[in-house]
Amino acid sequence: MRNLATIDVALDEMLVNLAAIVLRLSKPEMTRTPEARRALAQSVHQYGVCAARSRDPRVHELKTQLEGTLKPTLRIVAIDGVKVM
Repeated sequence: MRNLATIDVALDEMLVNLAAIVLRLSKPEMTRTPEARRALAQSVHQYGVCAARSRDPRVHELKTQLEGTLKPTLRIVAIDGVKVM
């Protein structure tokens, strides 16, 4: 059982490191093309699949952050100085 715990901790560390990489790649300047956005969405989805079984709260927090990168950014538009949503 000790080996399983060691493997579990190692996998959690790998997931944390992977999330850091995907978060860096999720920056707007990296995901300008539709292909890059699709690749990001696929990476975030796959991370979520892998993170689902983790008990590490860091992994689940990073999963939430990654999912947030897929949400479109909202802009405030103004016409003649009046904000239009």
